[in-house]
Order: sequence, then C-alpha cells, then structure tokens
Amino acid sequence: MIASADPRASYLAHQAEIEAALRSVLASGRYILGPQVEQFERQFATYLGVGHAIGVGSGTDALHLALRALAIGPGDCVITVSNTAVATVAAIELAGAQPVLIDVDPDTFLMDLNRLQDALKSPPGRVKAIIPVHLYGNAVDMPAVMELANRHDLRVVEDCAQAHGAMFADKKVGGFGHAAAFSFYPTKNLGGIGDGGAVVCNDAAIAQRCMLLRQYGWRERYISEVKGMNTRLDEIQAAVLAVKLGHLDKENARRRQISDVYTRSLAGTSVSAPHVPAGAFHVYHQYVVRSARREALGRRLESAGISTQILYPVPIHAQPAYKDHIAIAGGGLAVTESLARQILSLPIHPQLDDSEVARVAGVAAESADD
Repeated sequence: MIASADPRASYLAHQAEIEAALRSVLASGRYILGPQVEQFERQFATYLGVGHAIGVGSGTDALHLALRALAIGPGDCVITVSNTAVATVAAIELAGAQPVLIDVDPDTFLMDLNRLQDALKSPPGRVKAIIPVHLYGNAVDMPAVMELANRHDLRVVEDCAQAHGAMFADKKVGGFGHAAAFSFYPTKNLGGIGDGGAVVCNDAAIAQRCMLLRQYGWRERYISEVKGMNTRLDEIQAAVLAVKLGHLDKENARRRQISDVYTRSLAGTSVSAPHVPAGAFHVYHQYVVRSARREALGRRLESAGISTQILYPVPIHAQPAYKDHIAIAGGGLAVTESLARQILSLPIHPQLDDSEVARVAGVAAESADD
C-alpha cells in the first residue's frame, strides 16, 4: 500500500542523524527545557525570520498559549474557519473565548476574506482576534488579513500547523500575525517522534508571557507569577526537530515536485487539483483534490493499493460537540459543507519514490472520470 504519510520513512531517511541526536540527549541527563530546546527555538525562529520561538507540548497548546498571551479570553470572540482541524476551535475554547466560524474560498479552501469582512460588519459578539488557517500547506493572503485586523484593532494568530515553510509574498507564514502556532505532530512537514508545538512571534513581551504560561507561570522556579500550565517541548523532540529542520526546504521541494506530477496528470479531468493563489508558496502538507465522485475515486485508488484520506470529513460546526451551539457568521458555511463531500487527499510525502508518484498520478487520472 502506498501510504498517504509515512513517519517511519522520514525517520529512516535521517536515521543516523536522529539516533546520534537521541543518544546525545539520553547521555546528557537533561530531558525537559534544556539546551536542545533552546537551540531548536533559536534555529526555528531564524528559519522563519521571526524574533522568538517558544517550544510547547502540542500545536493545540501553541494556539491556546498564543491567545492567552494576547489577553484573549472569556467574553471575547475569535473568528476562524470551520474547514480546519478541530484543534483550532478547541484552542479558542481552552482560552475561554468563543469561536466564530466563517466560510472558505471555493478555490483555495482557505478563509474567504470577503466573508471575514462581512462578519466584522455584524459580529455576533465582541470580536478580539482572527485565526487564519494555512491549511494543507497553502498560504492565506496575510497582508490582506492584517490590513483588516489593523482597521478593526484585532489581534491575529496564524494557525501554521500544516504550513512549515509556506510563504506569501516571499515571506514565511508565522511572521505576519501578532503570534503564530506550529504543530510538530509526526506527519507534519516538520514532524517529531511524538507531540510538540511552538508559538512564534516578534514581540518580546508576548514571548515572555508564553514562556511563563508554558510552565506554571514560573519566572523563578516554584513561584507562579501568573496562572500557567504544563506544556513543554521536551529535549528529545527538540533534538529530532533540529535534525529535520535542516532538511525541511529540500523535503518541501520534493513535495512540490510530486504535486507538479499530480497536477499535470489531472489536467483535463473532472478532478480539480489544488489552487495556489497569486503570491502564495504552497508546501503541500496535503495534496487535496476535489471531485463530485469522491467516493468512487477513493475506492479505485484504495483498490489499486493507494491510501487516501479525507481532511476533513465532517466540518467542525456539524460535529456532535459543536452542532447547534457554535456561532456562525459571514453568510453561512455552504462552501465548507460542499467541500466536506468532495475533497480527497492523495499520498504526498518526501520519501515517495518516482515510481510510486507515477502510479498514484496514473491511477488518479484514469479513475477521475470512470
């Protein structure tokens, strides 16, 4: 079976470096918030072109801490999309704020900025922040988002969980908003061997608040200045991530190469390839096609030994935990609901070889209109 994602293959591709890094950590006796975390934080901030990176326990916690560091909490509304991982909404609620969902663009599947404007004209409550999601590795038009946010005096937290290395207007995502959150889940473009995440920002005061919040509000050990939590990136994950960061651009280039093969193969069929807006640099965490015959296409691929995924089969507003009691603004979620019935992810990861890529492309094209 050709896997949609393959963390084991990623490990094997860098096995010697990873195992050397792990041995170094194990021998050091420092396993929590030590030199490996500090080094990775510096390297990741430099890679993104931001001032600060703060390692935490997961991408969800990164969003949560970013919101709290920006003083977003009870009584505040945060606008985001329903076409995203539930973690985006879960983090808003963990901060005590209320999610407000808007629709996405039918071509890019990213936040529809016209719907954002509509939502800001008649918000359902006191909107204090926006979370644009750089979904699937594509990049939201962040200059436009920031212009709207500045006009309405709103804070912006970029959800970059699927967009390590993605860019808009030649600037890496994560450096536009007041803060941004990354996940290092094993299947991400930059993935560890367990959970992990980071908040990044350019404001030293925001970074300091995140560092306090991630460990009980401690500046001095055992003395809580603020009410914090325990969400620390551990030394082992940081060591692995530092190794993989050195290969990220090359592996993103391979993802883009694979996407080009798929896109050429699907040209002229009824299956829509991903759309990359002008100014965006897509890093293809997922290669997401759209088909009115999604189920039949998926069955043909699976029967040919090709794994597929649906991200995401049920929009957040339709899930049991949120249905009928989550705010929706900006004219409804018709596009999101349509996408949930039509999207399908083809295998895409850097360790796919050329023969596997050709097989996926060929079967997808042959099956598109069957």
